[in-house]
Amino acid sequence: MKFHHSTRWLLPGCAIILALSLGVRHAFGLFLQPMSLEFGWGRETFAFAIALQNLVWGLVQPFAGAFADRYGVRPTVLVTALAYVAGLALMSVASSPGVLYLSTGLLIGFGLSGTSFAVLLSVVGRSVAPEKRSMAMGIASAAGSFGQFAMLPGTLGLIEWLGWSAALLACAMLIMLIVPLVPLLREKPLHDGSGGQRQALGAALLEAGRHKPFWWLSLGYFVCGFQVVFIGVHIPSYLIDQQLSAQTGTMVLALVGLFNIAGTWVAGWLGGRFAKPRLLAILYFSRSIVISLFIFLPLSETSAYLFGITMGLLWLSTVPLTNGTIATLFGVQHLSMLAGIAFLFHQLGSFAGGWLGGWVYDQSGSYDLVWQVSIVLSLIAALLNLPIREQPVRRDIPCANSLSTS
Repeated sequence: MKFHHSTRWLLPGCAIILALSLGVRHAFGLFLQPMSLEFGWGRETFAFAIALQNLVWGLVQPFAGAFADRYGVRPTVLVTALAYVAGLALMSVASSPGVLYLSTGLLIGFGLSGTSFAVLLSVVGRSVAPEKRSMAMGIASAAGSFGQFAMLPGTLGLIEWLGWSAALLACAMLIMLIVPLVPLLREKPLHDGSGGQRQALGAALLEAGRHKPFWWLSLGYFVCGFQVVFIGVHIPSYLIDQQLSAQTGTMVLALVGLFNIAGTWVAGWLGGRFAKPRLLAILYFSRSIVISLFIFLPLSETSAYLFGITMGLLWLSTVPLTNGTIATLFGVQHLSMLAGIAFLFHQLGSFAGGWLGGWVYDQSGSYDLVWQVSIVLSLIAALLNLPIREQPVRRDIPCANSLSTS
């Protein structure tokens, strides 16, 4: 994959940052039981903190994206990485729901807004040729999956060895490694998708707001967020409730991370050859089948591991396909912001999936209703993506002149 000489380190830099940021984030589900048991919380307390984290992440994401589009990726990543570290350090001493919500919810949610997909994949998308954009995004997304695979068993070992508080401090030190990686993010866009024409920020917002397929794509992304956060936070506890071990739940999430490496890479490769919205429809429909088989067939360690493998192949494959479609529709000048708006819907789904899982369990003693909702939402997301056509929007009047530059 050919990069401009000034950006040849950008893809590996983004990949490592995603591996660290998302690897730590995906391990939060392992802290639900030890923290809840120590402080006598119901599962809804921790689940709400994670839900709040995803909501804050989503709400801040369009602004973080717009900031990165205008001022560059390096200051964006630096500030948010430091907030992430502060959130983990405060979470390690969180003995009340209020401190948990401040640390896990607000600070870490803000930290993730600049160290995750919407900002980093947009930078990658601006720095490679359009025909290689989907593949580059797939490679960077796969790195985030490798972080999940590597971090989960290590985090469980730290919790068992040192306790949950010290394990969180160790995670904070890992996130600090992002800081010396920031200089690698030297962005020099090669392809802005506009033929050299600059588009005002307000014009870009109006253009996307009037484009129905953008909202269909975003609503499909809501379903992705609902499912991955519900599963990521609650699957370890769900399996323990079904008389399987904590190690089984950890291994399931690790398998999700491992096979998502292949899934996101393949999604990126296929996205360069076939219509990405059609691939998204197939992906969401496949999720409905996998979840149905998991909850309606007899559960065992083997079936749990098979669920982790198959869901892993479908896990974050939505990310390069969704971001790649947005880049094709609108170009890449404001890609961080537009991808951030779509990601807001993902995070609204994440809030719903994370919180609803804990609330339903506390009310009914079972996760069955949320599993069933996940299946229905998969089918809806598949139908939303089917009519989307991957064609650039037509701009008859120079957008730079339609609204004043923000």
